[in-house]
Amino acid sequence: MGVHEHRKSAPRAVDVGILSVSSTRSLTDDESGLWIAGQAKKEGHNVRFHEVVTDDITAIRETALKAIRHQNLQALLITGGTGITPQDVTIEAIKPLFTKEMTAFGAIFAQLSFEEIDSAAILSRAAAGTIGETVVFCMPGSKKACQLACKALIFPDLGHVVAHVK
Repeated sequence: MGVHEHRKSAPRAVDVGILSVSSTRSLTDDESGLWIAGQAKKEGHNVRFHEVVTDDITAIRETALKAIRHQNLQALLITGGTGITPQDVTIEAIKPLFTKEMTAFGAIFAQLSFEEIDSAAILSRAAAGTIGETVVFCMPGSKKACQLACKALIFPDLGHVVAHVK
């Protein structure tokens, strides 16, 4: 079966969770996470979880795993903590949990970012993979980066990706 047939048979609505990593934001001023939640709903997905967690490896891991287990998420979208400052630990927290890594996500996101922000794109470490049967995307915390990742890469094929994981 080709990609077009897979897309046609993929679920239209996916159970999604959003995890924002920030030591300065709360749920009410989580601009990127709120945008992702709104866009996910517009796309027809079910937002089952949205939380902000501090920049701490243990807190990020525990919150992500708890959300995946208790909310039965098919996809978890994580925003923030993907840069290179000492506080940016999302990749260190999540990547070791991957059952499978989707290496093309980071590479394609970097290329799309480069087209928009030039060489500053090298400062981001976007990543994606699966934790069990949940697809996980880690993207930068800026709203513009989330919009780029979600519109260009995540939402167009989210049902298709989720179908492959099952």
